[in-house]
Amino acid sequence: MTHRQILFVIYGLMAGMFLSALDQTIVGTSIRTISDDLHGLSQQAWVTTAYLIVSTIATPIYGKLSDIFGRRPLFLIAIIVFLGGSVLSGISTSMYELAVFRAIQGLGAGGLMALPLAIMGDMLAPRERAKYQGYFLAVFGISSVIGPLIGGVLAGAPFILGITGWRWVFLINVPIGIIALAMVVRFLHLPKKSENRSVRIDWWGATTVIIAVAPLLLVAEQGRDWGWGSAGAWACYIVGGLGILAFILVERMMKDDALIPLKLFKSSTFSMATILGILVGFGMFGALSSIPLFLQLVNGSTPTESGYQLLPMILGLMISSIVSGQLISRTGRYKIFPVVGTGLMSLGFFLFTFIQASTPIWYIMFGMFLVGLGLGQLMQTLTIASQNSVGPRDIGVATSASTFFRQIGGTLGVAVLFSVLFTRIPTTIKAAFENPTLLNNMKAALADPKVLADPGNKQILTLLQGQQAGSSSVTTSLDGDTQFLTTADHRLAAPFLHGFADATVTVFWVSLIVVLVAFILSFFLKATPLRQKSALQEVADADAAIIATRAAEMVGAPLEPSLSTQENDIVDRK
Repeated sequence: MTHRQILFVIYGLMAGMFLSALDQTIVGTSIRTISDDLHGLSQQAWVTTAYLIVSTIATPIYGKLSDIFGRRPLFLIAIIVFLGGSVLSGISTSMYELAVFRAIQGLGAGGLMALPLAIMGDMLAPRERAKYQGYFLAVFGISSVIGPLIGGVLAGAPFILGITGWRWVFLINVPIGIIALAMVVRFLHLPKKSENRSVRIDWWGATTVIIAVAPLLLVAEQGRDWGWGSAGAWACYIVGGLGILAFILVERMMKDDALIPLKLFKSSTFSMATILGILVGFGMFGALSSIPLFLQLVNGSTPTESGYQLLPMILGLMISSIVSGQLISRTGRYKIFPVVGTGLMSLGFFLFTFIQASTPIWYIMFGMFLVGLGLGQLMQTLTIASQNSVGPRDIGVATSASTFFRQIGGTLGVAVLFSVLFTRIPTTIKAAFENPTLLNNMKAALADPKVLADPGNKQILTLLQGQQAGSSSVTTSLDGDTQFLTTADHRLAAPFLHGFADATVTVFWVSLIVVLVAFILSFFLKATPLRQKSALQEVADADAAIIATRAAEMVGAPLEPSLSTQENDIVDRK
């Protein structure tokens, strides 16, 4: 393929990945408006959970099927399914309908996240691939910034072209998806799979991965509301654990035809890259969830403003991903980047542990920039390491497995860190009320008749009465609508803001410990030399060598070592 053809394919792949990445951020700022309009505030969590569970489970399934049937048809199917789910979500009439249609979206999103990087693995040699994968990380960065902005604008508009504004949160995917579909159909033409052997589809593997992952993701998302020791939570633990055991047994029996072949983990490089991916996903998604919450609650930023304030992280991610990609392409070495990347992330989280309610925004932005610099060196490097550690025929399953485990780590990160946050809040707020300075300022505010008469202080005054009475409504209020904290008199809100800031610092300490573990393990990542050829070229060369060997046998030349049945099938067909 020429450079121009490669670029057009990349544009189509990025447009497809952009659909999935944008959908994860654009819905967040509009979900409250959507739930109000559909009269289902209590069901809003299921809209997010349905998408997350289905997209995570679908990721390894797409990877394996694309190894069997080819990347192009599976990627086209993923785009079409995602667009169908988007249209249905845009015409939903209830929250339960929306949750089902979001699950359909997630079914397509699993392919949109996994297949572009696998297609890149087919087309380009690892060293050349590093130059282009930085652009894919830019897609995540851009979607993280503009997603909350677009979601807020669309949800805030009563009508757009005669359609309720929030419905365009889903319908906006249609034109983007059509462009991606057209570019993929026009420019993505990969050779057909050359294998002619009978293929077993791992239906039992797909079934057991659903049984294993779905309950664990469900309890990770809902456990804080249910209670981590509730009967529902324990049911999820037991079913998920049994599902994991069943999945391992099935994959052992399926061998090379397994959904996630266990032979991949015989490579120490693949195993270590997978572990690092889980830990990095834990820290990354934890940061992307807790930092905006801190900015909105403590600093009083709107969702849109907090999106813009994440720009330093996105800038750091884009700079380091592009620079590291160029260096990998020129030198062929990547061992240093996981070490430096996890080190910079650790430094960023270490700075976050000193944050207080009065910390200036520039300090937080500098920490975010360091975290971004670290992430940019890690995401593409770990993917390249995973792809480079397996054979050319396993590129798809290796890429999807890497993405799958990173998503699992991210989901666990959000669940664990938010559980830590809301467990700590009552303790830290109680400690803030014992701070003499904050207490004296609050008493002065309560002695002011204007403060007591101000309607904007009504909700926080009620909450203060509950705090004095030892009520547990503090945590409930901070877990729900916290807008009153930004409108109330600052002297009244200060104990709550300081308490939330202190609780968030605990979250950053947990993230720091996880990333430090990744930093230590990164020294043990065995960086195998990057291959000089793309996966397709390696397969073609291997086929050519097999044909040459068989031809030599036919004319009586010295025989090469005997070929396998699969190789003989290839030769006979040629």
